[in-house]
Amino acid sequence: MRRAGTGLLSMMSAKAMDSTSVSECASIEGMVSACESYLPMGKLMRKVLQANGMERKIRIFHKRSDELKVGLDLPSRADILVSEILDSELLGEGLIPTLQHAHDELLAANPQTVPYRATTYGQLVESTFLWKLHDLHGSEVHASDGVHLTPLGLETGIRVKPQQYAMHCNAMSSEIRLLSKPFKIFEFNFWKRPDSHGETELRIQATDSGTVHAVISWWVLQLDYEGRIFYSTAPLWISSPFNTREEVTYAPGTTDWCDHWKQCVWFIPGTGLSVSKDEVVFFEAVHGDTSISYNLRNAKPEIETGDYDFHIGDSNLILSPERVAIYGDKEWRLAMLTATKNALQSMVSPLCVVADDSVFLTILTASLSTSSHVISIFPGLREKGFLYLEAVADVNGFSMDRVEVLGRRKTCLTLEDTNHRKVDLLIGEPFYYGNEGMLPWQNLRFWKERTMLDSILSEDVLIMPCRGILKACAMSLPDLWRSRRCLQRIEDFDHSAVNEVLGACGDLPTSIEGPCLPYFIWQCGESKELSEPFTVMEFNFTESIRTCFGKAKVEFTRPGICHGFALWIDWVMDAKNEIIISTGPECRYWKQGVKLLSEPVRVSTHGSCSMGEFCLTEINASFNPSTSEFIMESAFL
Repeated sequence: MRRAGTGLLSMMSAKAMDSTSVSECASIEGMVSACESYLPMGKLMRKVLQANGMERKIRIFHKRSDELKVGLDLPSRADILVSEILDSELLGEGLIPTLQHAHDELLAANPQTVPYRATTYGQLVESTFLWKLHDLHGSEVHASDGVHLTPLGLETGIRVKPQQYAMHCNAMSSEIRLLSKPFKIFEFNFWKRPDSHGETELRIQATDSGTVHAVISWWVLQLDYEGRIFYSTAPLWISSPFNTREEVTYAPGTTDWCDHWKQCVWFIPGTGLSVSKDEVVFFEAVHGDTSISYNLRNAKPEIETGDYDFHIGDSNLILSPERVAIYGDKEWRLAMLTATKNALQSMVSPLCVVADDSVFLTILTASLSTSSHVISIFPGLREKGFLYLEAVADVNGFSMDRVEVLGRRKTCLTLEDTNHRKVDLLIGEPFYYGNEGMLPWQNLRFWKERTMLDSILSEDVLIMPCRGILKACAMSLPDLWRSRRCLQRIEDFDHSAVNEVLGACGDLPTSIEGPCLPYFIWQCGESKELSEPFTVMEFNFTESIRTCFGKAKVEFTRPGICHGFALWIDWVMDAKNEIIISTGPECRYWKQGVKLLSEPVRVSTHGSCSMGEFCLTEINASFNPSTSEFIMESAFL
């Protein structure tokens, strides 16, 4: 429910107060009342209030706003509500239930609210990139490796969850064809009690012929009653996001890159919906308390697009869009096929262990070697992974009597689990279900688990991947750096107390190192590579896990402002170093680690450095396997 966070809106409200109390929830005799149920955040808020001399003007309740009671916590109902309960989808943080309770229990009749209104908009688009993020069955049609993850009859055996996905759509604007004009979907008025359920059906005219792969949506906030102050999350190709006749004030950040609010993408099931120019299609939208869903169909029922099946069978796997795209990528599949086939070609009746959650490698191994026995650990997928394998085994040419799934039944395999046989092939992508948003080196869990299995590995065991190479590249990332820099004064309020707690990266004191954070570099706004990719350190998976150190001296290849380094792992799948799976910035299905500098540094190429510029950087790094902590320090020369 409503959280006051660091207290910025509370302080702005207190400053704006004159004879009428303004608050995030209610007012008590001229004081602002703020709700923050998370105790550590409440303590941080108190520090911020003290730094600004506001502690006597704002009363903090360590509870949610729907736990407040008039007569117990508040002496009377409030006349004004100031809130910010918004995510990229608009409703995901509980906007509707919070407003319902506020209107029912906390607010006077006809209250003033900031914001005043929120309106959601959408647009039909064609994008092969977006299509690949959800339609694995369609992508597999173009693969010829004999692996069927989504065979006929189980086309949605692996799929994404039907929901809105927050993405920086500006980063893929060159790959998007607009097939309609923007259209209004829902309007939510903060000044009156919202409904928990709403539906709308629109007739949308196609502006061009093509295939609708997705609906891109955004919202516009009208902050004031008069309709003069707006904030929009519209993509940059929307030239007039506010749809007003009068002159308006553009709230800061409306067109700038930001990481907290993005556009949303709703995938159209299957291969999408074919439309002709000027054709009218029916667009249906439904909202609940915390989400919005869409359905799109042609005017003629016989060519209606398929709906999402919300009744998910036990054998269906729900994966992230990026993982679905990886499993459908021809080059990735070919690399895995080649490496696995080479590993198995000299083995007779091998015992193979899949150390991660890779259903792809389980199927591939079992189908390539008809005499193999495969044990899949599946630490995240567990029983769901087993049920999925049962459903696709026949069409992939293997029987389940040759495949076992360990799941979480045991923390580690023993010889009793392998019928006293030792492992001939240990493989992984690596992929751990539910951990796709982690930092790259956290996938070194594969190395840790390989070490735990050491006692049951044969002397000539093949391990795939056999090595990992931690790579890096110096980057100019002005938008990301600005969004993560230390806070100083915001609207003339001192916010410096929050920096250490919230993990700020830029403008830190020189004695403090900022954290590494996971990002899709291609979605980080303006970016530029300032050096060639270089090796930071290597990990040898044929040996037991150990502490690793790395050092590199790097020349800059382009002039610019260096804000930090992008980091990723290249997985070496074979001992000949012929098959390498890179997860670098050019590979948009993987997140990279980003190490931001305390202060941006002006760099240039060797031989053209001016005063105040640097042409070299020296990197020192270490990886501690006991804590999975990666430390990297840089010195500019």
